[in-house]
Amino acid sequence: MDAAKKIELIDRATAALRSHRNDCRLCPRDCGANRAGGEIGYCRSPDRAGVARALLHFGEEPVLSGPGGEGRGSGTVFFTGCNLKCLFCQNHQLSWSLQGRPVGDEELAGMMLDLQERGAANINLVSPSHLLLPILRALRIALARGLRLPLVYNSHGYEKIEVVEHLAGIVDVYLPDCKYLSPSLSERCSGAADYFDYAAPSIQEMFVQQPDLVLDEAGIALRGTIVRHLVLPGQTANAIAVLDWLAATFPLSLPLSLMSQYRPCFRPPADLDRSLPQEEYRIVLARARDLGFENLFVQPGSFGSDDHLNPDFDLEEPFPWKR
Repeated sequence: MDAAKKIELIDRATAALRSHRNDCRLCPRDCGANRAGGEIGYCRSPDRAGVARALLHFGEEPVLSGPGGEGRGSGTVFFTGCNLKCLFCQNHQLSWSLQGRPVGDEELAGMMLDLQERGAANINLVSPSHLLLPILRALRIALARGLRLPLVYNSHGYEKIEVVEHLAGIVDVYLPDCKYLSPSLSERCSGAADYFDYAAPSIQEMFVQQPDLVLDEAGIALRGTIVRHLVLPGQTANAIAVLDWLAATFPLSLPLSLMSQYRPCFRPPADLDRSLPQEEYRIVLARARDLGFENLFVQPGSFGSDDHLNPDFDLEEPFPWKR
């Protein structure tokens, strides 16, 4: 899709969602914050986007970062604040502690264009849902100034379907988590017993919009939907329930990223205050293979490494491979 058409769709989406500036109900929290009037709501975010880092990320799935971990890198924008706030969040410095700074629409657009100039494979928006309005405004500016990269919507999955519907034709690659099927687990870990009630229809809408993973000649995703699941220690039953639902709901060609990188961060519940045992990951991985997922991304090499893919945003280079 050319830039002019995307700009037209952004204008429509912005108009449709404009009321959320004064009564924000973009996410399932429905807090009603008047962001235009200075209120910050559940996500603790104002009307401007807060950004912690905009960098080339080499730890995403190979179709996003580049094959073999040596590709162009995903042009990743890490936003401040979050409307889900998992107690074990590896990005807790951003989601809970709000590291970063507010940026204007022009500056955010400039960050996207700078990542393109640096050779990024895409623009990867991490936890964008609570900042959707300033992101759309900045994206419009960037497209008008020559942004041509695929747009990745990197989401925790706790979304409203009626909001996701407005992103049709704007987002090229959806990258949602499907964290929980268990209401008790999602309530205990994220204060959201209704997580799956919202995530399930939202992920289905993402797949309707972008059903096929399409790669360029270098193996980089141009469009599609990739679902992530982070396996939590002691929660193989939840993980298997998530996989069973995905297999029953989507074609088995759905790309599934099965993540083993859990580490006890921030203030996890007592039973999650440990690393993921390799055997538990193997049990879940075996289930995914038995179900017949055809496009499976795995993380078999993250065990025994205390810093694998876990950033420290207090440092100039937050990810280990750049230090």
